[in-house]
Amino acid sequence: MPSSSSKLSVLQRLRYEARLILVAVQFLTRISVPSFSHYDPQWLHQSSRYFPAVGLLIGLLCASVFWLSSLLFIPLVAAVISTAFGIKLTGAFHEDGLADSCDGLGGGLTRERTLEIMKDSRLGTYGVLGLVSALLLKISLLTAMPIPVAIVALIIGHTASRLFCISLLTLLPYGGEIEHAKAKPMAQQLTPLQAICSSGWLMLAITLVALVFPNTMQQIGIWQWLLALLLGIGATDYMRRLLRRRLDGYTGDGLGATQQLSEIAIYIGLAASLPLI
Repeated sequence: MPSSSSKLSVLQRLRYEARLILVAVQFLTRISVPSFSHYDPQWLHQSSRYFPAVGLLIGLLCASVFWLSSLLFIPLVAAVISTAFGIKLTGAFHEDGLADSCDGLGGGLTRERTLEIMKDSRLGTYGVLGLVSALLLKISLLTAMPIPVAIVALIIGHTASRLFCISLLTLLPYGGEIEHAKAKPMAQQLTPLQAICSSGWLMLAITLVALVFPNTMQQIGIWQWLLALLLGIGATDYMRRLLRRRLDGYTGDGLGATQQLSEIAIYIGLAASLPLI
């Protein structure tokens, strides 16, 4: 039998991991969590492996709002309400990264100028166009899907996109100026083992929707699932190559842009009508 000290060690580890989950929730959302008496900045870096778990939570909440809204309004209104709720829930965290990335990568000719623009709190033309285009695409794609499919898409999209997002922490070094990083611990790389463990949250999301929405999962064709996966990976790889070429690595804004683009890419795949060949 394990000794009492080993039992205590397991309990301490579980308590520590629970704390990391709360740190991830606090970082990515506006949800209130218990305060920490002795906060360690390293917790933020270590909590990144739980970002897909927070994505699953956000997806479940947005899907619930979409479903409730669809009982009262047409799908277009439900999609707008759900999208607005998600923005409120996260404080436009990833949307801000997308807008800053569009401004910096669109207007900066050098790495230094690009980083300078991305640090500027003002929103430029590229940022406005990128943000508006992303929101219109999300709403249009959710509206184009049958309501049950849109609910599944929200859950899978929010979870998978955050998994794809943190993959850049493994594939790229930090490309910004660490002293100016909004979250310095996030300027550290994620180990491959941590990235693999994070994929378990996507497996949990898929299992959950398969159990709750078995008919809907069958309604979505295998070609749509494959297309959604390939487009999500493709969007992530596009951002990886772009950030490597322009900034020599990822930045916080680049991670936010990756999350937004991969989420939209997943919706495109699930909304597509593919004839069986």
